[in-house]
Amino acid sequence: MDKHRLKDIINHGEDEYTEFKRCGNQPESDVFETICAFANSFGGNVFLGIEDNGNICGIAANQVLPITRNILNVINNPNAFDIPVSVEFEHIDFQNGQVIKIAVPNSPQMHSYKGKVYERRGDADMVVRGSAPLAELCIRKQGIFTEQRVFEHVSLDDLREDLIEQARAMAIAKRKDHPWGALTNQQLVESANFFGKDFTTGKIGFNLAAVVVLGKDEVIRSLCPAYKTDALVRIQDTDRYDDRLVVTTNLMEAYPLLADFCRKYLPDRFSMEGDTVVSPRDAIVRELLVNCLIHREFTSPFPAKIIIDERGIHTENASRASFDGPLEPDTFNPLPKNPIIASFFSHIGLAEELGSGTRELFKNSRRYTGLNPELEEGPVFRAFVPTTPTSTIEYAYVTLPEDIEAAALSLAETEKGLRSSDLVKAGHSRRTAQRAIGDLVEAGKLVAYGNGPSRVYRTK
Repeated sequence: MDKHRLKDIINHGEDEYTEFKRCGNQPESDVFETICAFANSFGGNVFLGIEDNGNICGIAANQVLPITRNILNVINNPNAFDIPVSVEFEHIDFQNGQVIKIAVPNSPQMHSYKGKVYERRGDADMVVRGSAPLAELCIRKQGIFTEQRVFEHVSLDDLREDLIEQARAMAIAKRKDHPWGALTNQQLVESANFFGKDFTTGKIGFNLAAVVVLGKDEVIRSLCPAYKTDALVRIQDTDRYDDRLVVTTNLMEAYPLLADFCRKYLPDRFSMEGDTVVSPRDAIVRELLVNCLIHREFTSPFPAKIIIDERGIHTENASRASFDGPLEPDTFNPLPKNPIIASFFSHIGLAEELGSGTRELFKNSRRYTGLNPELEEGPVFRAFVPTTPTSTIEYAYVTLPEDIEAAALSLAETEKGLRSSDLVKAGHSRRTAQRAIGDLVEAGKLVAYGNGPSRVYRTK
């Protein structure tokens, strides 16, 4: 590293990857706390010989080697570090002396210094306390997919078989020759990898993925008590909320409940994609909910949140992150969080291949407002999509046909399909909308999927 690059780093200041230490003749304990925190988090660089304000005080040339040896001795001392941390040193010459750069990579193991586990949060080193935060750190470090945890005493009776039937219908709607069509309910959940053997313990049974996707509410409360999604609208009452929906049911039912809630408070702007009518709003809601529901860490006590305010829609959910920082569609490398759950939702048409959701979110956010979304990976995944358009964006608005049946067919060709409420919003009475849809179904032009509030109509 040259002096110019170091000056750029100093001008930027301390952050989650950078720490400045004054350092006298020997490093203080806080140097080792930072090394431990970087190793437990996403790596970083410690610069010895720089004060917190960026002033370069330097280290005397005759002290560089003793300080380097001291650091190596401490991080390899089992009485200080339970597991040694791998580091690399670099010396940078300045007129005030030398600066020692200590590069600490992200470690696959969890480290402690003098009996305490540290992690990096912003520009601070924090002690990790409590069983739940320690468990989250272990999960992230060891690459454990908690969705695969097997519960020997969960049976098919603990799952909602009506939802298994609904999943089968959705899979067949996406692909007519889908193999789930010929399987029993037990065979279907086994095919979805919801039932199997844990080869580390020898246990055989349904896993956590089966429970959170298809489980009865009481089973979810028993095995995954921290699981919930809290949706809030804060437009008028910013201190509390205008409306709220707390969802603790399985993912199959949670998705349509939360999707309807979000669509209720987000303006729709139909546009054209070739000859097809599309709704950027619905695509945005879908991708945000897929991430919030499917790619979360279900064992974390941190509840998933969806907040709609004057600026846009925000989501937060616990994540088993591999790095900390912003996501861009052209530079990030997607990693699976819950591959079993993601595969299931792909089969039923609510999720796409890994990584495509981020690109779809960027594309539809630009269609919706002319602005990019903001995505930030970390122990908590955060997303924000603005809902106020830029003044220069031009929309390809779709004017629905006045004829109600033609309007119904146009909406049925969109990604979200047609609901009777869509025709009501377009100015038709509910009775007229239901009669028109019924006539189209009877004529074989529309097909119904799902039951009750989740029923949607699509063209054949």
